Parts: sequence; C-alpha cells; structure tokens
Amino acid sequence: MSDGLVSNVSLILGVAGAAASKGPQYVRLAGLAGWIAGAFSMAAGEYVSMKAQSELLERELEIERREIRRHPHGEQRELAAIYRSRGVEATTADELAKEMMRDPELALETHAREELGIDPSELGSPVGAAISSFIAFSVGAVIPLVPWFFAKGSAAVIASVVLGAIAAVLVGAALARFTGRSWIKSALRQLIIAAMAAGVTFAVGSAVGVSTG
Repeated sequence: MSDGLVSNVSLILGVAGAAASKGPQYVRLAGLAGWIAGAFSMAAGEYVSMKAQSELLERELEIERREIRRHPHGEQRELAAIYRSRGVEATTADELAKEMMRDPELALETHAREELGIDPSELGSPVGAAISSFIAFSVGAVIPLVPWFFAKGSAAVIASVVLGAIAAVLVGAALARFTGRSWIKSALRQLIIAAMAAGVTFAVGSAVGVSTG
C-alpha cells in the first residue's frame, strides 16, 4: 500500500505540475496507467519471488527426504547433534532423534524445522502473495487519483495532497502497530517520505511543463 501511495501520488503530482492547466484528463490517464502498471508489476514480482522461494525450499526438502531414505542413521546422528548443541543432555538427545526417525514424514518435518528452519506445510502461496500485493498496491495508488475524477486544477492538486498525506499518516500508524514503535514517529516518517517524493516530481513536472511551453 505504501508503494502504491508514494509512487502514484508522485506520478500524479508530477504530471499535474506539467499539464494540469491543459485538463485533468492527462493526470487521470497518468494516474490510471501508474496504478495498473504498478499493481501488475508488484504482483508479478511478488509471484516470481515467492515461486522461486517455494521451489528452492521444495528442492531442499526433497534432498532431505532422499537423505533420510538413504542414510537414516547418519540423519539420526545429525539430528541428535542438533539437540545436543541446544543444550539437551546427550542420552535424551539420542532418544529424541531415534523417536523422530521412526516416522519418515515426522523425520522430514523435524529435520526441516531444526536443520533448515522451515515449516514444510507453510512454504507460502505465490498466487496468494501476488493477489495480496496487487490489492494493497491498488488501494494506495487509487487514493490520490480519486480527486481527479471530480475536480481539476489547483483544487484537484490540493485534494490529492491532502488525501495522500492522510493516507501516509495512516499507513505509518498502522506499521507502528506491528513494530511496536511510536506511531507518531512512524507516521511522520511515512509522511516525510511521501512528501519528498511528491515534491520532487511536482517540481520536475512544473519545470518541464514550463520549458516545453
């Protein structure tokens, strides 16, 4: 959502700085293009990233499954060594490892968790990640675009700035809930980042618009 908000408010204000006087249709077109292109780009990137990650983890699991089948005693010793390295008494570690290795699937899950640090049942969904990314980006990108369907010129610019600022503050405050940090600091940081990006592109758009007549 932050990506969609910052990128599209910057694009919208940049185009507004250059062409707002010629009609809001140019800004609407740019905003719509930025929204759709950005959302699909984010979704595609997230899908490829998650797909590559899940394929890599699946490969690691297959290697581990093959090792458990071919060298069960070696894998049992390896698991026991992991337990001992975590402070488990040697005899107990050996018993735990022996018990885990009785069931191949349980052994695979245990090795995946203890050795690879992954949960075989939660490798992530590339499609789900892509859809979530598309929706989140779209929400952020649409906010500063809405005024340009109902207003034009300075009124639309001001409305975009106000809505973008409010959204940036809300995004920063929401992030603070997950990080446990001050919501004021988080909100201000998000607002400053969005303001800097939008300010620079608006200035560039204004300069280009003037220079091109």
